[in-house]
Amino acid sequence: MLEQRIEHTCFTPDTIQLMTDISLPLTFDPDSLDPEAAALLPRLASADAAVRRIALLALADLEDEAVLGPIVTALRSDVSSEVRAQAAEVLGAWERADAVAALCEALADRAEDVREAAAQSLSNLKDPESGPLLAPWTAHGDPFVRQAALRGLRELRYAGALEPALAALAANEYIVRLEAVSVLGWLKNEHALGPLTAAAAQDPSAAVRRAAIGALGIGAAATDDIIAALLSALGDAAWQVREEAAATLGKLRAPGARDALIAALDDDYWQVRLQAVRALGKLGDANASAISTASTAVAALLTHAISNLRKEAALSLGELGDAASLPALQVAATDPDPEVRKAARIALAQIDKAN
Repeated sequence: MLEQRIEHTCFTPDTIQLMTDISLPLTFDPDSLDPEAAALLPRLASADAAVRRIALLALADLEDEAVLGPIVTALRSDVSSEVRAQAAEVLGAWERADAVAALCEALADRAEDVREAAAQSLSNLKDPESGPLLAPWTAHGDPFVRQAALRGLRELRYAGALEPALAALAANEYIVRLEAVSVLGWLKNEHALGPLTAAAAQDPSAAVRRAAIGALGIGAAATDDIIAALLSALGDAAWQVREEAAATLGKLRAPGARDALIAALDDDYWQVRLQAVRALGKLGDANASAISTASTAVAALLTHAISNLRKEAALSLGELGDAASLPALQVAATDPDPEVRKAARIALAQIDKAN
């Protein structure tokens, strides 16, 4: 009914004049729009917020950059938070400076739905050229704005985000520190390794410690300081941090972590055990004694109640390549779970080929 009412509305010259009245903060020239877009403009002056919101969707459907002006104006000036939120949502489809600037401003909107919509649109940015527009907002007084700006910078890999992200590691709010860690992880900058290592060991938030540990595994070299921090994290009070530490040690293929990872196979949480099992299979230590010790510990998990852990144990044994684990794998090849049986067969084939 609403769409029909819009389609059959007759716009008078006075109504159309509303769209070009100098009292409105227009940032576009209505005369520059094509006829289809221009025909939609009067709807943005409707007294009905629903009509204005649908008009924004119709403008966005045109996929014409010339309509960005009216949409930006709606985001900045419309009295309805629903309309402003819709404008923030549709602007996410264009990564242009004017759109990004308007979305940044909307992060501080008085309405939560507008702020959330703007933050979501900014999180989808991919062009590093948007970085300079976002970076100043990381110093805003509102923690939500700082968090959203950092989240927008995350995947841009904008070099200029390094200093703002490092500064944000000292924020009082953990949600800001969390996003700062993510930005630093994506940047893969050697100057961030020290602060990330410190955050992994010392941040009061388990979520931040976990994120920092994960960031250390993204393209970082396995330095002594990093390995020491990860080994220490295997004893963290939060099991999610221990889980991430085990996974990251596997990514870095740190042979010196073997004993600590074997010990982690007895962790109270099976999720930590699973990552420790995977990591042990990735270390690739040629020391026969070390491999035998690891294989024996991993083989013991082939009878664990969690089938996913049994599967990972079988796959890890295949990577370790210890012929002494063949009898245990042959039993696992008859496991009730088909995924475990499949993993056991793969491991048996790997060991047979290696030997």
